[in-house]
Amino acid sequence: MNDSILIIPVTNLALAFVPVLAVAGILFRWSLDYRNALYAALRMLIQLLIIGYFLLFIFGSDSVWLVIAVVAVMVFAASWIALSSIVEKRRALYTRALLSIAVGGGFVLALITQGVLDLAPWYLPRYLIPLAGMIFANAMNAVSLVAERFHSEIQSHATYEQARDTAFRASLIPNVNTLFAVGLVAIPGMMTGQILAGVSPLIAVRYQIMVMCMLFGAAGLASACFLTLLRLRLPGLQREEGTPRVT
Repeated sequence: MNDSILIIPVTNLALAFVPVLAVAGILFRWSLDYRNALYAALRMLIQLLIIGYFLLFIFGSDSVWLVIAVVAVMVFAASWIALSSIVEKRRALYTRALLSIAVGGGFVLALITQGVLDLAPWYLPRYLIPLAGMIFANAMNAVSLVAERFHSEIQSHATYEQARDTAFRASLIPNVNTLFAVGLVAIPGMMTGQILAGVSPLIAVRYQIMVMCMLFGAAGLASACFLTLLRLRLPGLQREEGTPRVT
């Protein structure tokens, strides 16, 4: 395999924004919010440029405390963002979201980096930080889905067990669909990136299997932890919603 990767010139990269502008044009033509789409694309560009330089600095520093600080910021930010679907209860449930994402995602991260990959040193930034980002982001999305669905079910006067089961199934739908589709409908991002970088598809497949398992596990464990912790707060939630207390 060719170990080199094509370097994209800045002028060529600009062409990638043509479809973005086309969609923004459609939004404008149909009197929809095209400004938000353009703002999102601009933020994406700025944020990725910043994180590119930031990761370059982190990878070169080889500081365990810097890596720990970055992972901690990921967990705290992910826990706050996860509750954006139920803003009115965000502060009350933040600690539970934090514990759920930290425990569920942290367990998977430790297993993958120290068991599957056996990193040396254990905090190797080039591997640990990108993997932590994927794991905690996926745990965040799962907790967000489970929180919104559980809240909706409780408002509909469901029992804890009914709300828990419905919310847990809903939180896993994106990951289960991805497991069904991978290799059949789509070649996922990590595998595609490695193949483009010249890695053998057989090696890329191993990494992608690892990624699929860790994302599914992080989502399921974080969701289950969050639902378990919600059981301790259920009477308070029910009184706030005006539903009968479950015994």
